[in-house]
Amino acid sequence: MPRTREVGSEEAHGHARALYRLLFGDRDPVTDPGTSTGTPGDWWTVTAAVPEMFDHIVDGFNFYRSPDRKLDPLLRELGQTRAGFVRGSQFVYSQHMKACRENGMDPDKAEAIRAWSVAECFSPIERAVLAYTDALVLQGGRVPDEVFDALREGLSDEEILELTYITCTYDMHATMSKALRLEYDNVDDPIVEIASPEGGKLDPTPVVSQGGDPMAVVDQVE
Repeated sequence: MPRTREVGSEEAHGHARALYRLLFGDRDPVTDPGTSTGTPGDWWTVTAAVPEMFDHIVDGFNFYRSPDRKLDPLLRELGQTRAGFVRGSQFVYSQHMKACRENGMDPDKAEAIRAWSVAECFSPIERAVLAYTDALVLQGGRVPDEVFDALREGLSDEEILELTYITCTYDMHATMSKALRLEYDNVDDPIVEIASPEGGKLDPTPVVSQGGDPMAVVDQVE
């Protein structure tokens, strides 16, 4: 379950109640969760605890989906999907894989986002968008001039600003989802210590690196 409390229909402010009706119908999303896309829906029930933040998030959705945006929706989804993948958010990645296909992206191309640098299906501007996304998310905005120059060959300044803002917003969403254990990111951390077998010895590598006899170490382990 999420790490912070959820807000049900009765407690929710007006904007949240309206969105709840769209997503959950007459059900209370806390006691009877589940959206039409298969998510639990707790992104909304958790963020509703701070009404102004909830409204700001909804405004962000309206911003990127507005017909006033200059950025091609497919390029936008490349950034959002890649941000979810490299940030390790199952929720953001999964939802935007669906959005890629809904916006007309070839399913094989969408699958290739995971390993775009060795895929041959992306155009030069698509590769520039993916490289830019990696620089934003993985390098904290340290964007090489060569990457930015490649963006400028295919996008206007306004389109670059939209791409930057939307991609960084979804990097934040991915981070929040993992930290608060929301939606598909409600999972235990997979990085844990693996216990040694009972009676097992410590890793012999330090002994070998200090000039010990490797065969003697093997004999001890066996």
